[in-house]
Parts: sequence; structure tokens; C-alpha cells
Amino acid sequence: MFFSKHFHNTKKDKIAQQDQISEKKLPQQIKLSLNLTSNIETIKKVMGYASDITVREFTIAPGTEIKAAVILVRGLAERELINEQVIGALMSNNRFNSVRDNIDFFKMIKEYGIPNICVNEEFDVNNILNELINGNTIFFLDKVDRALIVGSTGWRERAVSEPTTENVVRGPKDGFTENIENNTALIRRRIKSPNLRIEPFKIGTETKTTILVVYLQGIAKEGIIEEVRSRLKRIEIDSILESGYIEELIEDTPLSPFPQIEHSERPDKVSAAILEGRVAILVDTTPYDLIVPTIFSQFIQSAEDYYERFPIGSLTRFIRIIAYFVSVILPALYIALTSFHQEMIPTTLALSIAASREGVPFPSIGEAFMMEATFEILREAGVRLPKQAGQAVSIVGGLVIGQAAVQAGIVSQAMVIVVSLTGISSFAIPAFNAAASGRMLRFPLMLLASVFGLPGILAGLSIIIIHLNSLRSFGVSYMEPFISANKNEFKDIVGRSPWWRMNRLPSYIGRRGMIRTGPNMKPGANKDSRRSNNNK
Repeated sequence: MFFSKHFHNTKKDKIAQQDQISEKKLPQQIKLSLNLTSNIETIKKVMGYASDITVREFTIAPGTEIKAAVILVRGLAERELINEQVIGALMSNNRFNSVRDNIDFFKMIKEYGIPNICVNEEFDVNNILNELINGNTIFFLDKVDRALIVGSTGWRERAVSEPTTENVVRGPKDGFTENIENNTALIRRRIKSPNLRIEPFKIGTETKTTILVVYLQGIAKEGIIEEVRSRLKRIEIDSILESGYIEELIEDTPLSPFPQIEHSERPDKVSAAILEGRVAILVDTTPYDLIVPTIFSQFIQSAEDYYERFPIGSLTRFIRIIAYFVSVILPALYIALTSFHQEMIPTTLALSIAASREGVPFPSIGEAFMMEATFEILREAGVRLPKQAGQAVSIVGGLVIGQAAVQAGIVSQAMVIVVSLTGISSFAIPAFNAAASGRMLRFPLMLLASVFGLPGILAGLSIIIIHLNSLRSFGVSYMEPFISANKNEFKDIVGRSPWWRMNRLPSYIGRRGMIRTGPNMKPGANKDSRRSNNNK
């Protein structure tokens, strides 16, 4: 009996909490009054009489004596546009001289008085405030309990420039900016299809950040789209300042070291993902947009793989795969071989390693941890310092510290080589978050190698593989297409097949059977042209 009462009380408490949350989500409407001065004072009071709120009261058209006012936020609204399209247009328009009724006058202004493409009517103070802090201008008219929202967003913004973290030798050089409208335009420029869908969301009780879900209708699976919508609607947070907030709140397994959502600042990469059937999540005020669902092999791929000929793209991708494994297991392998399995090292090399380690007071695991920690500190210092100083610290610091450590007999020369190869290999991976996951896994593998040798490394790798097989990203297995084992899906995994062979979209992401290229697309010289050339 006690447990049943407790269960019902707990259920009632949860329902009450949900009701409170819903009440917070839906603030009570505050309607405007008929008095112009009162409406202006209401806006000022709610905004805390902020110093960047500009109010301009004026009389419309000489002889009418109809009072009006505009309110805007300096720095967010384009003041020159308001001066010309609102204040100037209304004060100098003689067609309004014969109008005496304020309500009719308000309707005339809405219809043809303000030469602006975005003019909307609003009566709720909450909605008016949202538009005001988004950079729009509010127009009030005396004796009218309505306001006009005039589109005037015009803050300073960074121009479209080359991406800073995903550089390519061959390919487009434009990157996303902090303006979400520019970002959607960059995608629209590449995907000129009426099936491109852009769905807006507002997340963050204080920031009210604009989030856009972008996908191709008919290509993306409806189940994935609905899952994205539901996860975004479930978010309750005070602020969204970067797409990393969204990434952490919607991923499937937040405690995994492997990223389950890809992010990119390249419009071509995001557009290619949308064309495959994936869903892009654009966040205002950040150039990094999210791509879902994500599989592990995506983090080894680069946009440049598809701009070069397929043999070159396949070779560079294979090099990246080797570099990823080197960055994860090379220090652990060195520790295991030098500590437990010296017989597996060639005799000449073993003697050379033994000679270099003569006089070193630490075991291999101590050397490795010391050098890896030093390398990570140098890497972090190079990122945080200004660009010129950061490069100097990374290069000079690595050379000086490594040479000094060897001469002082703290570490061996072989360990410096191993750590250097490991660090360089991690730089070869295009995705920074994937490279970071490899750096995180490197240290547990080193510990296992120092205790158990090669069996410890194999045990650690087995645990990693089992974990990878258990991960999912928005309903898609993280290790596709290895899970489904469909041979047609391996054309763009380890290597890149030519475009005439990649004729279908991946079925585990987009709709099954979607065709990308036509039949008989393999290029080659025409037989008739060959004969004509031979005759000549």
C-alpha cells in the first residue's frame, strides 16, 4: 500500500514538474495598449532601460499630427535603412495628409507605406522583444494597439573566407561564417533543388539561438529526420553559444571517447552529406555545422578525396588509415616489445635500442608517459598562443626539449622517434575530434602494454572494437558497412572507387535504391574516333 501511494505521488510530482516546464516554455501574453508613450515605456522597462536601446519619436507627414515612434538596438539594426525606409518615407509622404483615423492609417502604412520586404504585424510584447533583440525595428503608432516589425538586421559580420581547420589543396575555398543566413545560402548555391528542406528551431531560454535542420526530401530517411526533430525539441537549456552544445545534448552515447556526430565548416562537405541522405544541423553564431548520422569511416575521409582522381584519393585515404593506427598503438607497441618481447625485435635494432636506453633511469612506460605528456602540452600551447608564436613554440619547443632530454639521459633516442611519429600521424587525420579520441585511447593501451605486453594490447583493441560495434548514431550502426557486410557499400570506405562505380547512395543512410550516376558512365575513347584518328 505504501509503495503504491509513493508511486502515485511520484507520478503526480512528475506531472506537476512537466506542467511547470510547459508553463515556462509558454510565457503569458502581454498586449500593447492604445497609448504610444505607455508602449515605449513598457519596452524600455522590460529591457532594463538599456543604453543601446534607441527610441525615435516623430510626426508622420506635415499637418496630420499623428505621433509615431521606432525602437531599435544599436549595433544589431541597420540604422541607415530605417532612416530611409521608415522615418524618411513616412515623414515626407504627402499622401497621408488626408487620413485622420489612426487605425486606417496603420493599415495603409503596413500595405504600402514602408518600402521593406519584411513588414509584419504584432501585438504581443514578448514577440516584439524577441524581434527587437534579433536586430529588427519596431514601429509604433499612437492610438493603435499593434506594432509593425520591420526587417532591419544589419550587424557587423565576418566575410566568407577560407576554412581554417579543413584545408585542401584542390577544392572550394569558401567556408561557413557565424551568420546562419550566409551558411544556408552557401548550401543553396550548391544544391539548387526544390526538395531541399530547411526547418527552423529556437533553443535557449536566454539566447533563443536559431537552429536549422537541413535535408533533402525524398533522399533522407524520414525516421532519421524525425529523430533529429525529437532530440532538438527535447533540449531545455538557458543558452546555445556554439554547435558543441547541441552535439553534446543529442548524441547517442555521451560517455564514449568516439564522436558520433561530425562537424564541419566546409559548405561543400556539408552539401555532399545532404546529397547522400544525411541531415545537417546549422547553428547561428558559429561556422561549425553538424552532420548526422555519422559512421566511423567518415572521420578518415577528406573532401579532397573526391576532387582528385580516384587512385590518388584512395592512396591518401589508405595513408590516413595507417596513420590513425600508428597514432593509437605505436607507443604501446614499443613498450610491449622493449619490456616483454625483445626476441621479436631484429638483433641489430634491439642492440641499438638497448644502447640508446643505457643510462636512462626510467622504464619504457615512464619514458612514454613523460614524452607524450610533454608533446600534448606543446600541442595545446601551440593552439592557444597567437599563430606566429604558436608555430614557434611547437617546432622549437619540440626540438629543444627532445634534444635536451636525450643529452641529459632522461629519455632514449628511440622513444623520441616513437613519440614524434605518433604525433605526426595524429596530424594526418582530417577530423580533429577523431584524432583526439585516438590520443585518449593511447594512454590506456600504454598501461596495458606495460603490464601484460602484446596480450594487453590485443585485449585493449578487442574492447575498443566491441565498443565501436555497440555504438549507434541516430539509429545507424557506427561501424557500417562492416556490420551489414554488403559488398556494394565498401566502394567508398578504405579506398575511393571511381564515380562511375559509386552509382548508388549508401542504403544504411539514404533511401534504398537511390541512383547517383547513369549507366555506362565509364569513360573511354569512342571507337569511331579511334578509327578516324588511325586513318589520318
